[in-house]
Amino acid sequence: MNPEGNLKQRGQWSSRFGFVLAAAGSAIGLGNIWRFPYVAGENGGGAFLFLYLICILLLGLPVMIAELTIGRHSGKNPVGAFEAIRPGSPWKIIGYLGVITGVCILSYYSVLAGYTVGYIGKSIAGNLSSYESFTSNAMISLPLFAAFIALTCFVVQGGVRNGIEKWARILMPVLFVLMIILIIRSVTLEGAGRGLSFYLKPDFSKITGKTFNAALGQAFFSLSLGMGAMITYGSYIKKDDNLVISGTFVAFFDTLIAIMAGLLIFPAIFAMNMDPTEGTGLVFKVLPEIFRLIPGGTIVGAFFFILLSIAALTSTISLLEVVTAYLVDEKHWLRSKTVWIVGGITFVVGLPSLLSQEGMVPWLADLPLVHTSFLGLMDWIFGNVMLGVGAFFIAIFVGWVWKNGDSTKEILSGFPGFGRIAPVFYFLLKYICPILILVVLFFLIKSGA
Repeated sequence: MNPEGNLKQRGQWSSRFGFVLAAAGSAIGLGNIWRFPYVAGENGGGAFLFLYLICILLLGLPVMIAELTIGRHSGKNPVGAFEAIRPGSPWKIIGYLGVITGVCILSYYSVLAGYTVGYIGKSIAGNLSSYESFTSNAMISLPLFAAFIALTCFVVQGGVRNGIEKWARILMPVLFVLMIILIIRSVTLEGAGRGLSFYLKPDFSKITGKTFNAALGQAFFSLSLGMGAMITYGSYIKKDDNLVISGTFVAFFDTLIAIMAGLLIFPAIFAMNMDPTEGTGLVFKVLPEIFRLIPGGTIVGAFFFILLSIAALTSTISLLEVVTAYLVDEKHWLRSKTVWIVGGITFVVGLPSLLSQEGMVPWLADLPLVHTSFLGLMDWIFGNVMLGVGAFFIAIFVGWVWKNGDSTKEILSGFPGFGRIAPVFYFLLKYICPILILVVLFFLIKSGA
C-alpha cells in the first residue's frame, strides 16, 4: 500500500517500563484470572501452585527470552524474523504458524472476552441469570463479540507507542489496583482462612503425574509463548535494553497476577462452602452466585468483571499486533487500514465459535467425530497444540540452529553479565524446554479435544 511509509508504521517502546507493561499485558489474560484458578482447584491447590512456579522458571522464562532475542535481533515480525536470521530456509514456516495462530486465537478469545463485558452490565443490574441462558442469546453475545474486536482494533491502530504502550500504562495499573481491592474483600469473608490454607499450604501427597502436567501446561500457555507475540514485541525493544531483566519482569508480573487470582477466588469459594473443583465454570457460574450472597456483592461482581475485561483486552491487543506487524512489515500495508481489515476477518472466523455456544447451532456445539464444540476444538488446536509446537521449534531454533555466538551477542548488548549465565540458558533451551514441551504435547494429543 505504501512501501515508503513502512518504516514509519513500526516503532519502539519509549522505555523498558513501557515494554514490560505491554508484554505483561500480552501474557496476562483470561488464562491467569479465569483458567489458572480452576486448574489449581482441580489439581490440589497449593501442590499445583508449587509445581507451577518451578515450571515458570524452567520452561517459561527461557523460551520468553529466546523469543525476545529473535525479535530484537531481526527487528521484524515472526515471519520476517526467521527469514532475516536464516534466509531462504523453511524456518519462516514457524513464523507463518504464529500469524495464523494469532488470528485463530483472537477469533474465539474475543467471544469469551465479550461475555466478560456483558457480565459487567449483568452484575450492575443484579441480573446474574444462568451462564447458559446468557451465552445462548445471539442478540446479546454477537454485539458484545463485535464490540470487543472493535475496541482491540481501536487500540492497535494507534501504533506501538501511542496505542499499545499508552493503553498498557493505563490498563495494567488499573488491573492491579482492582485485584487488590477484590482480594481484600475476599480474604476478610468469614471462613476465608480455609481457602487460603487450601491454596497456599501444599499437600505434597496430592502431587501426581496429572498435577505436574497441568502445572507445566498452565505455566507454558499463560505466558502466551509460541505464537510470535514476544518476537513481535521484542522487535520494538531498544538495543541497549536488558532482555533478560525485561523478560524476567514480564514473567514475574504474569505469575503474580495468576497467584493474586487464586487469592481472590479460593477464600470466597470456601467462605461460601462451594466446590473449588467446579472446573471451567468457576468464574461465570460459581462466582456470580458468591457475589449474590456476600454483602456488597453487586459492586464487587461488577468490579471483578471489569477486571476480567481489562485482562482480556491486554491479550487481544497482542494477538492482533502479531498479524498487523506481519502485514505492515512484509506486505507494506498501512497500520490504520490493516487493523480493521484483520479485525473484520477475525470477526468472520469467530462466528462459528460464537454460534457453537450453548446449542445455538447444534452441530457446531457437538461436532461430529470429535464431539466437542467448535470453540473447544479451536482452543485445543490453536490455544494448546499449535502454541506448543511453536514454542518447541523456537527453543530448537535458538538452542541448536541459530549460532549461540550471534544470539549471545544480541543479549550481551544490553546485559554485559549474560556470559556468566549463558551456559544455563542454553542448556535449558537445548534439552529441558524441548523435552518438557513434548511431554505437554503428548498428553494434550493423547487426551484429545
